[in-house]
This record gives sequence, C-alpha cells and structure tokens, in this order.
Amino acid sequence: MDIFTIALWVITGIWFVISMIKDSEKTLKSMKMSKKMMGNMIGQILGILFLIGLLLTFIPPHIIKEYLGSSNTIMATIISALVGSITLIPAFVAFPLVGSIVDMGASIVPAVAFLTTLTMVGFVTFNLEKQEFGRKFAIARNSLSFLAALLISMVMGAIL
Repeated sequence: MDIFTIALWVITGIWFVISMIKDSEKTLKSMKMSKKMMGNMIGQILGILFLIGLLLTFIPPHIIKEYLGSSNTIMATIISALVGSITLIPAFVAFPLVGSIVDMGASIVPAVAFLTTLTMVGFVTFNLEKQEFGRKFAIARNSLSFLAALLISMVMGAIL
C-alpha cells in the first residue's frame, strides 16, 4: 500500500470514530443502509468485472499495443473517445481497466481519451438526459464534454 491509501484509511477511521461518538445510532443505521446498497450492486459490479476480464482475455496485448499504441495516436485517440462515449462503465471499474490497457502497451493519450469520455459523455444515457434537461442541453453538454475529453487527453499526453 502506498502512503496515500494509508492516509485515506486513517482519515476514514478518524471520521468514523468521530461519527460514532457524535451519534452512534445514526452511524450504525447509515452503515446498514450502505451494506444493503452494496448488496444490491454487487451482482452488477461482478458482472462488469467479469466482462472486462473476458474482453481483456480475448483481445491479446499485441492487438491493443498495435491499435492503441504509438502507431497513429490521433486516430487511436478519436476511436478510443468514441468507444468511451458509447460505453457505460462505472468510474471505479474504468480506472483499473484503463490501467490494464496502458500496461498492455496502449499510448497514454488514447487511454485518457477513453477514460474521460467514459466518465463525461453519456451516449447510452442520452435519452434520459434529453427527457430531464431538454434536447439542446443534452446535445450541448455531451458535445462539449467530448471536446473537453479530447483536450484533456492531449494535455495529459504532453504532461506524461
């Protein structure tokens, strides 16, 4: 474990103790609610992790390196951004997935484009967003998010 993980565990522990001292009944009630929510989500989380593992098993590392490596960064970035835009994966699953893809040889720019569009652009949720906020807003938000994701990926490529 790195120092940041340890620090987060310590901070969480301290706040948990403070919460228990302040109102133990409310703290225990919220923990029971969290346990129930996690129980409801565990099947979906395991399913997503299984599909990602299956996908990474069937796509050999040399294919990822060839298409997402340094051969054609601009095209790889655009394709990665488009795939990320239509994919719906929770962020806590997306980060390890992108880490695995980078470990397999993908360039950082397409990987960041995939990750940022995955979390910022919602093609799958577009209809719900359109219904709740209106068509103009949904199109504007998704378009600007897509462009921002491309910009972020290029900046990260320059930094890293």
